[in-house]
Amino acid sequence: MRTSTSPKILKGFSLVELIMVIVITGILGSMVAVFLKAPIQQYMDVSRRAELTDVADTALYRMASEISTAVPNSIRPQGSGLTYVEFLPTKNGGRYRASADLSGASAVGDILDFTANDGSFDLLGPSVDLAQGDGIVVGSVQSDGNPPYDQSAASGVLRTVPVAAAGTTVANITATRFPAFAQLPSQRFDVVPATQQAVTYACEGALGALDANQNGQAQLVKHWAYGFNAVQVAPAGLGGTSAILADNVSACSFDYDVSNQRLGLLGIRLTLTSGGESVSLYHEIHVNNIP
Repeated sequence: MRTSTSPKILKGFSLVELIMVIVITGILGSMVAVFLKAPIQQYMDVSRRAELTDVADTALYRMASEISTAVPNSIRPQGSGLTYVEFLPTKNGGRYRASADLSGASAVGDILDFTANDGSFDLLGPSVDLAQGDGIVVGSVQSDGNPPYDQSAASGVLRTVPVAAAGTTVANITATRFPAFAQLPSQRFDVVPATQQAVTYACEGALGALDANQNGQAQLVKHWAYGFNAVQVAPAGLGGTSAILADNVSACSFDYDVSNQRLGLLGIRLTLTSGGESVSLYHEIHVNNIP
């Protein structure tokens, strides 16, 4: 005996129900987005500021570590609004012989003679390694910052080393007489590394301007290994080697206070801007100006 069964009725969503679900989901999604937008934007802003702070802090720390070892009275801040600063880094130093030892009836020792051209002298203390092209600075006492870059007999206290040497005698430096004001009781000299020579930190680019994405358009740049210029040269004409320490710079300047003859105070202001978020740092570096 055959029995008949009625076919199963398959039910699903109607078009109206589907549209209602889509509308309701859209409304809920919009509400969630409104509540989440502010925390997400705040997180992105905090992350951007943290990144800018890290870049600025690293750049200022690097500058401070180098400038704090500068040759006394070698800081030269210049430019419109003091947008760049130059200095001579040091890698070593020592004391020169100012008077000979008496051995019987004769004097022993090579002194540094300030009354004539002199290209060598003995060291008092440990030996010093000198590389070809190193600079020897003796008696940098002028606060205008120029003599440490000048090799002339009348006003310069810089001499270069043409041949690498090591030991307790500095020999074969440029045999030009040092000026009388360079002869100091401390008998101190400083060695400027040939790998760096003079160094300039510069704020370059469109300071104060932002691009379409609200990013700073200037950079903080380091220049080095361009030699020694008796008269300071603007960054664009230096040559040598350069590297960008920080980009997205919107404001940058230097100020240098030498009212204290023993200690100079170099102030650095740096503002980085990215996506409309800005971070401003100010750092002060004490510079020992006692030769």
